[in-house]
Amino acid sequence: MLTIGKLSDAAGVKVPTIRYYEEIGLLPQAERSAGNQRLYGQKAQERLTFIRHARELGFPLDAIRDLLSLSDRPNQSCAAADAIASAQLAAVEARIARLVALKAELERMLVQCAGGVIADCRVIEVLGDHTKCHGDHRQGEAP
Repeated sequence: MLTIGKLSDAAGVKVPTIRYYEEIGLLPQAERSAGNQRLYGQKAQERLTFIRHARELGFPLDAIRDLLSLSDRPNQSCAAADAIASAQLAAVEARIARLVALKAELERMLVQCAGGVIADCRVIEVLGDHTKCHGDHRQGEAP
């Protein structure tokens, strides 16, 4: 059995994150020692490693919850897991497209900047007026 600190080290996940995953039900509640310390077994470590890897691949928590639910039923078809991974791939491709558009717009702004004074600065001008951009590189409304 591992304490939360040892589980944190073993899985490469911070202690507050482990507590959060327990709180939202991605990890089952830990057993407790006589001194009320959380204790985790191998299954908890494997599940936490799965969650960490899925997060590294950009999966949202709801998708991870669904994938964990699927992994708990190993004899069913993997079509649902494939669909979740396909949706994540589409989201990554959309982000890449936005980043490529962003890169192009930043490069265009810099090329058009004459390097003079701020009053004539193309970077400041374009940032102040989105209609002077060539493509739609917005990522949604700013908070």
